[in-house]
Amino acid sequence: MEQRLLSSIRILIADDYEGWRRQVRSLFQSRPEWQVIAEAVDGSEAVQKAEELKPDLIVLDIGLPKLNGIEAARRIRRLSPGSKIIFLSLYHSPDVVQAALSTGALGYVRKTDALRELLLAVETVLQGKQFVSSSSLEGDEFNDTAIGKAPHRHEVLFYSDDTVFLDSLTRFISVALKAGKAAIVLATKSHLDSLLQRLKAGGVDTDGALRQGTYIPMEVAETLSTFMVNDMPDAARFFEVASALIETAAKAAKYSRVVACGECAPGLWAEGKADAAIRLEHLWDEVVTTFNMDTLCGYALSSFHGEENKQVFQSICAEHSAVYSQ
Repeated sequence: MEQRLLSSIRILIADDYEGWRRQVRSLFQSRPEWQVIAEAVDGSEAVQKAEELKPDLIVLDIGLPKLNGIEAARRIRRLSPGSKIIFLSLYHSPDVVQAALSTGALGYVRKTDALRELLLAVETVLQGKQFVSSSSLEGDEFNDTAIGKAPHRHEVLFYSDDTVFLDSLTRFISVALKAGKAAIVLATKSHLDSLLQRLKAGGVDTDGALRQGTYIPMEVAETLSTFMVNDMPDAARFFEVASALIETAAKAAKYSRVVACGECAPGLWAEGKADAAIRLEHLWDEVVTTFNMDTLCGYALSSFHGEENKQVFQSICAEHSAVYSQ
């Protein structure tokens, strides 16, 4: 008995969704020497408990509230450098995986692979070796048949005036919220205010959705400031911000499908930053594919003039699964 205790592995699990914490605990029951000594439901609590308890291993979600998992890992590495970290996440974008491992974590397991790979990942990481889920770097989509989802949509609307744009956003968001999905809207303040009024007028319980966290309105300028570097979107920062936001929305909707719409790339285009807009559309398309989302982007048709903007127009269209003009 004394020898077993001496060789025990002390583990901290950090995930704000109790179902995942329970599943991890259940998996670890097959290894009596692996002892779950604490759990955390947000990033700040994970950092605090890591500093206090100095666990041998931390299983860490990325989309944690208060402090996302990637930033929490950075702090934990400073405060408890002996703790080995495995990320257990829904995301499989190479940029997200790279950002996570750049913190000093040794493991990255997709939640969809947890039953098959988590135990092996722990064994590997405890030996000081790196483990990454076999599907995390392949760029494959989630299994639509297994989880009952249709293929993702990344659509763009070139609108003639604000009324057309707001009508389209209202229909898009209303259908999603009434179906129990989560909706993220990235738009200007005036558009967010008008959209909220239209949704309420259409019978959508926006107050309830805001409280529950299934309706997430965000201003464009503030959002862009979180991942723009030298007037271009930084891929690692973008995927970190987008991934955390999407997982937060998914959890609020009990992992139902997430939809998003907005004006981040159109905002860059309106500022004359064509290369940045195209780059952001490309990065967003990777996110949409990774998370199997439905997305609607909106560009003012009047902002495209003559032959000089034809190539930009074509490049933007190429990043979308469907193009509409109205």
